Amino acid sequence: MKLSKSSLQLAVVGHTNTGKTSLLRTLTRNPNFGEVDNRPGTTRHVEHAYLLVDDNTVIDLYDTPGLEDSVSLLDYIENEVIPKGQRLDGPDQISRFLQKPASTDIFEQEARVLKTLLDCDAALYIIDSRDPVLSKFKDELTLLARCGHPIMPVLNFTRSPEHRLEEWREALARLGLHVSVEFDTVAPPLDGETMLYDKLSILVGQNADILRRMKENVIEQRRIRREDGYRIIAETAIDIAAWRTTAQEDDASIKEATRILRETIRNHEQRCVKALLELYRFDSKTFLQHNLPLEGERWEMDLFNPEALKEMGVHVSKGVAAGAMAGATIDALTAGISLGTGTIIGAAAGGLWQGADKWGKRLYNRFRGYQELSVDDGVMQVFLVRQTALLNALDRRGHAAIEPLVIQAEKNKPLPEVINKARSNPSWSTLSDNYAPGQGRNNAVRDLIKAIETSIE
Repeated sequence: MKLSKSSLQLAVVGHTNTGKTSLLRTLTRNPNFGEVDNRPGTTRHVEHAYLLVDDNTVIDLYDTPGLEDSVSLLDYIENEVIPKGQRLDGPDQISRFLQKPASTDIFEQEARVLKTLLDCDAALYIIDSRDPVLSKFKDELTLLARCGHPIMPVLNFTRSPEHRLEEWREALARLGLHVSVEFDTVAPPLDGETMLYDKLSILVGQNADILRRMKENVIEQRRIRREDGYRIIAETAIDIAAWRTTAQEDDASIKEATRILRETIRNHEQRCVKALLELYRFDSKTFLQHNLPLEGERWEMDLFNPEALKEMGVHVSKGVAAGAMAGATIDALTAGISLGTGTIIGAAAGGLWQGADKWGKRLYNRFRGYQELSVDDGVMQVFLVRQTALLNALDRRGHAAIEPLVIQAEKNKPLPEVINKARSNPSWSTLSDNYAPGQGRNNAVRDLIKAIETSIE
């Protein structure tokens, strides 16, 4: 079965429906590996996955069927397999069992598991920590131990209030298993993978170097993902802050320009969301949020809904009107204005353009020609708050999770100063027809990345 003599072969074993496939999904960051379901016995055969370092396979993982009848199998081996008057060690007992007709009949599923472990270097025994410690689980561990390879228990679902961690720790110690790891496959701790490899290296000393390389790779890949995520958010934020559209000063033109601005910014934010999901290898179809959900291909509560600002605790500037006009301000002194061009900052930040008449008279009296529309500071705050919250949530999410993703956003973050620089440089936005990237934009992205990193530390 071994695919590479230089790789570590691990069998992922355990009772039915304890999270074996879920662990493989999380370790491989592949939400489509195998089948995860609450129905018992979902995995019916051995499936293979592998982990790479520098494009080389360093760990082969084998997802095995659930052990369902360990009590009967243990009785069968002790009464029907071991010849009377003879003493056989564990591996010989298992090998003889695999030659019996029962291994392809009533114990076919258990036989697949034991044969796989015989061919591997070690086993990860997955435990649903919410289950009581029953005799069948002890018998499973007894059978697995007879294969003659190290076994490391992995306690799953540890974040559940129903966990029985103390019971399991005591039971494992009584069975001589003193090295275990707590690893919730749905919401693993940030150091969960590195801890798993550290503890496993204690049991498989001859492969410690492989596990050290794997651990270092996990740490490095997480750092790269974070940096890529910061850059995706910063690039998008600069695009949004710098972009503007123009409108003639009549109501109809302003309404249409406002609609275009809102639609453009919504779509650009959605591209940012999709890019973050793809970076962490998640499917947007499974991504929902309790108060800012994705519905189809966009946020249900978008950046321009007044409730979005309230939800994030964003305090918009003086002069902001209430209700549907939340976030709409008039600022005639914004940097970068020339030749008598007026600016409506955040004209699209509220709901429908219900106050155009009120604001229009003031504009007519003060400006002539075309008006420029861009997003309000409050909208920029909401964008940055919820994108960084999404990044943090993805960083902590296991690929076995099937429940909707819930983001926890810190509220009322101050807007980084670099956003004001972007406002005065429309050519920095990729949304602009006059997009002209340069060192100034690069510096702005770099500064915003630093600000984002600082704000979430």
